[in-house]
Amino acid sequence: MAILTLLAFVGLSGAALSAIMATAWRLQQRTGNSGWVDTIWSFGTGAVAVGAALVPVTGAVGWRQAMVAALAAAWSLRLGFHIARRSHGADDDPRYRQMAETWGAEAPRRMFWFLQAQAVAGVPLVVAVALAAHHPAAGVRLQDVIGTILFLVALAGEATADVQLRRFKASPAADRLCRTGLWGWSRHPNYFFEWLAWISYPVIAIGDGHGLGWLSLAAPIVMYWLLVHVSGIPPLEAQMERTRGAAFRDYRRTTSPFFPLPPAARSSRSNRP
Repeated sequence: MAILTLLAFVGLSGAALSAIMATAWRLQQRTGNSGWVDTIWSFGTGAVAVGAALVPVTGAVGWRQAMVAALAAAWSLRLGFHIARRSHGADDDPRYRQMAETWGAEAPRRMFWFLQAQAVAGVPLVVAVALAAHHPAAGVRLQDVIGTILFLVALAGEATADVQLRRFKASPAADRLCRTGLWGWSRHPNYFFEWLAWISYPVIAIGDGHGLGWLSLAAPIVMYWLLVHVSGIPPLEAQMERTRGAAFRDYRRTTSPFFPLPPAARSSRSNRP
């Protein structure tokens, strides 16, 4: 992929994502339900990524373009429908509600720019998909196989974590904390597998003379930063601290925050002097 083509992908994807998140802001302002913001981001980012993968840069659409587009579509549809199901008939997302309460009268304006920042964060994700899809190698490489398997493992892991949490919330123990299955190994296994899925694109994009492929590493880096330090773990755990108190503090002490680790190993390590 030439540098000018890459710059075109950056510009067009940025403009498209900006328009999508402006639409999400209008919906959030009209309905008061910010849960739909993440649904729109998931579907919108997926649609732009699929489009970037399928652009016929050098002739007809190749098999690798179709494969990578299918991966991006599978990610988008699974996550988007999961969030939509969770948001349907639910109250406002507590993370966004807390932000709005903190911002006060400035909430509408600051929410707009916060969602535009999410649009900007989606650009390296789309570019990573494009770089993987447009790798110049003609045949199937080992990296294509490994990247696809890694993606499928991540998709299955995230879906499993979401199902386990949904079943827990429907049980009589829903007033406590979910520690079953993957949630006993990580406080946020869904976030971990979401991040893992984005590693699959650099695996496919890098190597065999594709110099720009290394830029695809920005996708898992940005996703890790967002999930662990910005809009994922920090506001969610602040909410859990307020609503679950001592129970959450015990869970935090004994369970890995992001990377899945055996609970016993985590507990013994936390008790060391």
